[in-house]
Amino acid sequence: MDLIPRPTSVLRRTGGFRLTPTTSLTAGPGAEGAAALLRDLLRPATGLPLAPAGVARGNAIALRVDERAADLGAEGYRLDVSPERALLTAAAPTGLLRGVQTLRQLLPPEAWGDRPVRGVRWELPCVSVRDVPRLRWRGGHLDVARWWMPPSFLFRYVDLLAAHKMNVLHLHLTDDQGWRMEIERRPRLTEVGAWRSHSMAGALAEERYDDVPHGGFYTRRELGDLVAYAARRGVTVVPEIDLPGHTQAAIAAYPELGGELPGPDEPVEVSPRWGVHDRILDPGEASLDFCRDVLEEVLDVFPSPFVHIGGDEVPTTRWRASPSVRRRARELGLSVDGLHGWFTGELDAWLHARGRRTVGWDDVLVAGRARPLSEGAAVMSWLGAEGALAAAAAGHEVIMTPYDWTYLDYGQAEGPGEPLSMGHVTTLEKVYAFDPVPAPLTDAQVLGTQGQLWTEYLPTPERVEYAAFPRLCALAEVAWSPPAGRDLGEFLGRLRTHLTRLDRMGVRYRPPDPLSSSAPPTD
Repeated sequence: MDLIPRPTSVLRRTGGFRLTPTTSLTAGPGAEGAAALLRDLLRPATGLPLAPAGVARGNAIALRVDERAADLGAEGYRLDVSPERALLTAAAPTGLLRGVQTLRQLLPPEAWGDRPVRGVRWELPCVSVRDVPRLRWRGGHLDVARWWMPPSFLFRYVDLLAAHKMNVLHLHLTDDQGWRMEIERRPRLTEVGAWRSHSMAGALAEERYDDVPHGGFYTRRELGDLVAYAARRGVTVVPEIDLPGHTQAAIAAYPELGGELPGPDEPVEVSPRWGVHDRILDPGEASLDFCRDVLEEVLDVFPSPFVHIGGDEVPTTRWRASPSVRRRARELGLSVDGLHGWFTGELDAWLHARGRRTVGWDDVLVAGRARPLSEGAAVMSWLGAEGALAAAAAGHEVIMTPYDWTYLDYGQAEGPGEPLSMGHVTTLEKVYAFDPVPAPLTDAQVLGTQGQLWTEYLPTPERVEYAAFPRLCALAEVAWSPPAGRDLGEFLGRLRTHLTRLDRMGVRYRPPDPLSSSAPPTD
């Protein structure tokens, strides 16, 4: 039974439970959503109706929410399979959604396809599984600001996250190179900010560009549909609106947000260039009003308790050159650099007052010296363990996202056959060796971890999948499974079988060495 992520405990018994056209599927109170998901996942390949009991009269799959199973927590489950019955139990509906994915993995890999397959014996092994996740936040980050991705791929990526028991899609919606969310109060954000005239065509140092316009955005309705689809699979969509840096696309749409500088005005375009930009929001009331307008609509679309406001890489060069910004800093009794923390604190307080929890990259810890973050704010530690320790010391929960372990846009191997990527090499083996709970922190202080996919060099869905998999499989296990007994060789053995499931889904992954060799996808 090659399950990924590895369950807490598994006991194999003799025999099997065969699914046939007469197999029934019953759902107790609170289990209806999991039953619907199971039917949706299995019907395309198996063609099995899995009718409710009383309609089908064969053996039975039963899904049950049992509040007495409190030891399983919000996402744990038990799966007990005998020849006559497969019983899936959880203390909460979300736990059943996780168990459904395990049940699916126990079937032959053909069950993961989207077309009918004949001649397959659809059988579950008789087994008892008890499974509880280690960490509460197990996420996949996707940057759609550098390259717009079609909505259909966002839905597919949710399916891939859910299949690996990951529960957060962190959607990076805005940056210097594009603004991707429709904001009705600020229409120029998508009329202007969602489009650039050309893009970088090589490594950052080469300064080569194509001549192909690029752009796109998601309507509020499209994003709402994505949120609902993800929720049915137990995945929360956490939006990121990067503020006050990484905002050149917003300033191209509304130049007044860039503030006043001495000398003639410079035209601002949606940037075709990767890297950190010094076009950042002016720290004045007009910019705060803009942010509130944007965040009001973000809250309308995304019910997530967490809202990510970025806060990273905020060069203050232009602020220092601005008389009005220097005057504002003096009025507030701050340095010019201290305005970063003040600005972030204003947005954090605004979100906190509306019952939401702020998330920011660990740059906000330095900025926060001017104004500490609110109680309940969480910190994504991308710069390393030092930021995590500082965040925990300040009473904030931590999401471990260190770039040298979890940035999946980094290359997967050395060699001329590898596609262009950002940063250094992060191998599958390195990801699997990652411990998301750095000493002396405990599991209770670390909210979770996630894999980052910044898309400067991932311009297509195919390239995104090639970068993500199978490293995301390893990270899913790191986040879900207990660290005791973790063994790379044993994981790679299970991964062989799991890749056949991804094959059925048509995932264009990079085969791990030395399973096989494969040319990377072309753009």
